[in-house]
Amino acid sequence: MVRRGEREEDFERFMAEAQPSLLRTAFFLTGSGDLARELVQDALVRTYLAWPRIRPETAVAYSRRVLVNARVDHSRRWMREAPSETLHQAGQEPDDSFLERDRLVDLLAQLPEQQRKVVVLRYCLDLSEQQTADLLGLSVGGVKSAASRGLAALRALEAHTEGRVS
Repeated sequence: MVRRGEREEDFERFMAEAQPSLLRTAFFLTGSGDLARELVQDALVRTYLAWPRIRPETAVAYSRRVLVNARVDHSRRWMREAPSETLHQAGQEPDDSFLERDRLVDLLAQLPEQQRKVVVLRYCLDLSEQQTADLLGLSVGGVKSAASRGLAALRALEAHTEGRVS
């Protein structure tokens, strides 16, 4: 039997390791730093409540699933998403990595919800088709189709934005 103190220590270790990855995932899914932090906090609270039932080797997958579900719940409550926010602090010049990430988030925000989730899980988190299908409750064929349509839409959006004069 695991003592309460050990359980909390295990969860604290897990949280320290998983939080950065969960935050990146949430940011790519939402395009908003504030909303991403809120979703990660919610996912970690829910994970903590289920912690005694979670196997260590599946803890990250469990938390990621909770995060995606929280995002779906949030998008059902709100009709419009918050606009993408600037990733750099006021008074500092952004470097190219921030600008590229901001541009990617803007492009992802234009995808339909299902395509955005598949593209983020497959290509930002490098999950397999099967892992993505399991996480989202889709067939592998559905993941392949959504990924293909999502990538094609991203290419078209990028070509369209590059053709514009800024």
